[in-house]
Amino acid sequence: MTVQGTVNKTALLLLITTVAAAFTWRLFWQGAGGGTNLWLTAGAIGGFVIGLVTIFKKTWAPFTAPLYALCQGLFIGGLSSIFERQMPGIVIQAVMFTFGTLAALLAAYSGGLIRASAGFRTGIIAATGGIAIVYLASMVLGFFHIQIPGIFGNGMIGIGFSIFVVVIAAMNLVLDFDTIETGARQGAPKFMEWYGAFGLLVTLVWLYLEILRLLSKLNRRG
Repeated sequence: MTVQGTVNKTALLLLITTVAAAFTWRLFWQGAGGGTNLWLTAGAIGGFVIGLVTIFKKTWAPFTAPLYALCQGLFIGGLSSIFERQMPGIVIQAVMFTFGTLAALLAAYSGGLIRASAGFRTGIIAATGGIAIVYLASMVLGFFHIQIPGIFGNGMIGIGFSIFVVVIAAMNLVLDFDTIETGARQGAPKFMEWYGAFGLLVTLVWLYLEILRLLSKLNRRG
């Protein structure tokens, strides 16, 4: 495993994601709403299943990571088109904030301004787990038509919650950088380049979606 090899594979996964996203984006704007929803749903479910497989079978990452990128591209392309129809310009803003955050944190990490210490890692993992529990609880309660008050609304509590989630998602990028750097330094197997790229893509997709959610709340509030 090398850092450069992981960077190259991350670039390839981002390319696959972009091409797949362009496909569902174009479907939506051509008026194929039903087709867009079908691909969006298939991408969401497929990405979730393939993501879990990759986590538990790291050696499969050279094959599953590109499939995950394809599914996530179909998903975010369709979802982004829906947001764009409702709030023109929101998607390009979300993309710029996402990659701007990536560039800023990468520069800070490379310059030694931020490090994934044991305490930092524990805190971010704990916060990420807490967010996952909240989202899971919200999904389960949704089946019974019960909503968690405040955090998913457009009020100050909802916006504050979204800002918190965006910050935690961004800090997960630092953990990804550290994992890649550590793996390369310790001579991890070559397939770990794909797994490192997969982990970085997972975080970037999450960050993008959370920024999109935050911007939509701010737009609706305005």
